Amino acid sequence: MMKKREIPRPTEAELELLGILWERGPATVRDLFEAVNTGREVVYTGVLKLLQIMTEKGLVVRDERERAHIYRAAVTQADTEVRFLRELSDRFFAGSAAQLALRALEIEKASDAELDVIRQLIAKKDAAR
Repeated sequence: MMKKREIPRPTEAELELLGILWERGPATVRDLFEAVNTGREVVYTGVLKLLQIMTEKGLVVRDERERAHIYRAAVTQADTEVRFLRELSDRFFAGSAAQLALRALEIEKASDAELDVIRQLIAKKDAAR
């Protein structure tokens, strides 16, 4: 059985570009440059170099069929979130997802809809025991 390849840990700058790709879908370097540049000043070549690194790491895939290369996320937002939450849980809560969830609920108010989803997840986990 083939083991699933571990998702590389993106840096903050890489997460910024991934966030744009997750939200908007495939994009050119120019598209990503313009999106990042609305929040802070960056240089085009900096975005290009970062995308090259992200391609090598397997975070994005580059389509070279057109003159302007198109980049798309090679990792899902959900998988990336799981990786970061697992690290957080291991580092600060001795691997306890329950403690992580409790602390999160203590510091941030949850909507009724979010609480309903949490209750459904708890019921599903109880039923699986």
